[in-house]
This record gives sequence, structure tokens and C-alpha cells, in this order.
Amino acid sequence: MYKYGLMSLLYTGNYTKDDIGFICKVGFINERISPMKCPGQDTQYWQAGAIFDAKCPKCEHTVEFFKDDTSRKCGNCGHRFINPNMDFGCASYCQYAEQCIGDLPPELLAQKEDLLKDRVAIEMKRYFKNDFKRIGHATRVARYAERIGKSGGGNLAVILSAAYLHDIGIVEAEKKYQSTAAKYQEMEGPPIARSILIKLGAKEALIEEVCDIVGHHHHPRSDETINFKAVYDADLIENIDEKQKENPTDPAQLAEKIEKLLLTPGGRKVAKEVLLP
Repeated sequence: MYKYGLMSLLYTGNYTKDDIGFICKVGFINERISPMKCPGQDTQYWQAGAIFDAKCPKCEHTVEFFKDDTSRKCGNCGHRFINPNMDFGCASYCQYAEQCIGDLPPELLAQKEDLLKDRVAIEMKRYFKNDFKRIGHATRVARYAERIGKSGGGNLAVILSAAYLHDIGIVEAEKKYQSTAAKYQEMEGPPIARSILIKLGAKEALIEEVCDIVGHHHHPRSDETINFKAVYDADLIENIDEKQKENPTDPAQLAEKIEKLLLTPGGRKVAKEVLLP
């Protein structure tokens, strides 16, 4: 009964929720009533150069690309390579990128995680609002953690996300306990960090690891990952530096403290550069 009068039914508005449910179920809605597309991927907006040739990086065979192809397989050697002209832009961070442009190539997945740290930094600044002291602290910890993580081969997406969010529980700790003690920060931080990372579309594994680090960032366990150690050392360096500015310690004692308390060679290297210039 709906097949021949579908368009007029929809255009006139003479339908009920049950009508629409039935129409969707039996599949009579066609491409004329398709969901809205991202304009960048809709062929009606394409211009000259939307279809082009590219050389396979393995054998230099010519491969034809459409602008919205994320990757193509070379017909000569079988090598699959990423679209050299595609502007992934929003797809690098959008949680719906897979639905929009299909399976993301490994190169873009890496870029997506790399861009996550920048968005976490923005959310941290939004959360702390005008508390520039805490924003500055988190930013410096992230900067040190990145250097330490790189030298130790850590996962920078995890390290930087945790570094930016390591003290995110401090506001709630002050509200609930009138204290900024480490144990309260570690109690209140993980739920807030989780909500931020979920909002940003981070992977569950990354969320779990970041929240674990935030939840004990002042208290290392006996067997920690380089990701935790990088954040721990970076936070310790920044905390020592802040105390040094208020009450300077003898350089010899400071050097001894660095060797004793820092967990990584990279952390000790950064600490000496920052604290013992």
C-alpha cells in the first residue's frame, strides 16, 4: 500500500509514526530520502580534480582515485596505500569518522590518536577556566612528560592525556573535602577524566589506562609502565621546581633527590636540565 504513494505520503505529511516505522522496516525509502551527507564527501559538490591518478609508492603503477577514497589497492602489485590528496581534516578527530568515510587507514588512526592530546588540553583549560596556575602546571607537566615518554618509547596519546588530566580532580577535592591532598585528587580525578575522554571519542583501552594513571599518579606501584613513569616523573619535576622557587635547596641535595626519586633515565635527564641549569 505504501510502495506507490511513498513520496506523496512523505511530502504531504499525512503519515503517523507507525507509517514511518513500517516504511523503514520494509526498506522502501531509497536514495532520494538518504541521510544528509558531509558536504565534502557529497559528489554534487565535487569540482575538477575530484577524480585523479596517483603513483603506487611500491611499483609506480598508475592508480585511479576518487577524492573520497581513503585508500586504494594497486592493480599491478597489490599494495594498498592511502589517498595522497585526501584532506582528512575533521576525520582525524571525529568520533563518527569510520561511519562517514569507512575504515580508517593505519596512518589516519595514528593521526587521530596524536590529535587527541590537543583536544584533551583544550578540555583541561575549559575545565579549569580562569585558574591559570593549574593550567600552567598541567601544561608544563605535559611538556616534560612528552620528552620523557619519547625517550622511553611510551604511548604519547596516553602519556599526554594523563599529564593534562592528572590533577583534574583537584576542584572536586576542594569542594568535597576542603583539601587538595593527593588521595582526594586521586579519588575524584578518574570520573572527570573519563567523562572528558568519552566526550572526545577516545578508545576504551586508552580511557582505562589514563584513568588508572590519574587515579594513583602520586603513588607508584612496584611494577609500572613507561606511560605512568613519564607522567609521575614529569609531575615530580614540576612540583620540585615550584618548591625551589619558594624555598631553594642546595644543588648537591637536589641532585641527590633527582637520582633517588625519579623513576626513569629520561626523567632524570629532564630534571637536571630544569632544576640544575
